[in-house]
Amino acid sequence: MTPQASTPAYRRLGVEERRRQLLEAALSLFAHRAPEEVSLDDVAEAAGVSRPLVYRYFPGGKQQLYEAALMSAADELRNCFDEPREGPMLPRLSRALDRYLAFVDQHDAGFSALLQGGSVVETSRTTAIVDGVRRAAAEHILRHLGVTGPGPRLRMTIRMWITAVEAASLIWLDEGKQPPLEELRDWLVEQFVAVLVVTARRDAQTDALVGTLTAEL
Repeated sequence: MTPQASTPAYRRLGVEERRRQLLEAALSLFAHRAPEEVSLDDVAEAAGVSRPLVYRYFPGGKQQLYEAALMSAADELRNCFDEPREGPMLPRLSRALDRYLAFVDQHDAGFSALLQGGSVVETSRTTAIVDGVRRAAAEHILRHLGVTGPGPRLRMTIRMWITAVEAASLIWLDEGKQPPLEELRDWLVEQFVAVLVVTARRDAQTDALVGTLTAEL
């Protein structure tokens, strides 16, 4: 008898590994298409599994899957600003922006689908997830500045700048990814210092920070 070729054994994934596989497949799709244009069948096909298996892990359907994918992306964006507090402040900020902008570049058109809002699947929960990224980024920056009790003007300035970074990233995608990332990063760092300089005219706490930062430019 002729021996039969052995068939590779099917490897059953653990619960967390399978869930991570489905989220990665969903994020890959959301990176190029708006959430409302992605179906569960698309996610199943991208992950190489059946549609019922996707439902088993996300019984809430696409809304639950989208929120889980958004949370995964939000965690990655939060980590962008998690820079060791060593050395001058502005180079630290530049490295954080490098990671943030690399995320934007990697996810391309899906960045707006994940973070901009206005999607038909947007809810108060997804809005809260996105706002959580902004708040976490602000807290990281304030810690880098060495401020333990920020006043309202300084807090507002930092959060306004973070919103501007997000808006600039979306416009950068619309403009065909121009200017180059390094130029965009440097410009955003300079804008960070500029908005602090303006606030310093009205806020002594911010004024105390500006001298050190402008010396690093």
